Amino acid sequence: MLPWILCSLLAMVALAQAVKIRSMQRNMEEICTMFRERLSMDTNTLITVSSGDRHVLRLAREINKELRLLRQQRRKYLHGDLELKEAVTNISHDLRTPITAISGYLELLEREEKSETVERYLAFICNRTQALKQLTEELFGYTLVLSVGQLQLVSVDVRAVLEESILSFHGAMCERQIVPAIRLPEHKVVRQLEPGALSRIFGNVLHNALKYSDGDLCVELGEDGHILFENGASGLDGTQVGKLFHRYFTVETACNATGLGLSIARTLTEQMGGSIGAEYEKGRLRIWMDFPDSTSKQ
Repeated sequence: MLPWILCSLLAMVALAQAVKIRSMQRNMEEICTMFRERLSMDTNTLITVSSGDRHVLRLAREINKELRLLRQQRRKYLHGDLELKEAVTNISHDLRTPITAISGYLELLEREEKSETVERYLAFICNRTQALKQLTEELFGYTLVLSVGQLQLVSVDVRAVLEESILSFHGAMCERQIVPAIRLPEHKVVRQLEPGALSRIFGNVLHNALKYSDGDLCVELGEDGHILFENGASGLDGTQVGKLFHRYFTVETACNATGLGLSIARTLTEQMGGSIGAEYEKGRLRIWMDFPDSTSKQ
């Protein structure tokens, strides 16, 4: 009789332990699910558990303590990032006025009689002033892009915007004696994009191509919407090309540049749901981009 009683007691203990273990497993799964939810959203809600087990409650308290700390750090980061963007925007905006005034006085000096030495120095000052103006505009543009919310997308003919962008660089290409090879489809390539942002992307990529080009440029737009900019760039290497989209990265041969142009292009491309990248092979630089065709998914 005694063995049966002991077996029954052991069975009851084992059953109780199994129920407790299963209950703790459910509590752990509940905590994991709530933890993922709290991390994925900006919320003040903490983790709550239905269990009365003191170990589970202690675990929930410790996680909530870390969540509060994480929330405070996130708020500090967002606040500091916003202040930094506003400060850079204000500084670059304030720099515009004196730079514009300097450029105006330099234009007036150009009309005056000058010695050869003064003319040489004046040309150098004009060149540096123009470089400073360009750098300020790039910095202002970058902070502006980051501060803009969701872009308003409309139907855009990518081919037409690309043609206009290439045409706007006609003068710069003539100065470099570059005759671009352009391949465009006969029909429109329509995508849901923001026209101004797309134009800026093309402009920044073309500016980059001219900056590193060995004297050639090929621009191609496929019927599938794949866009390719290709040119010889013997002054680059694979490592440098891999960093072209990094903020503030510049190559030593790239004068008067902040390294923000392609970073802005990438930010705008991704904001519109597209992708952009660069490749380097046998001395040739290829920058490509794709924008999804939302109509084909419907």
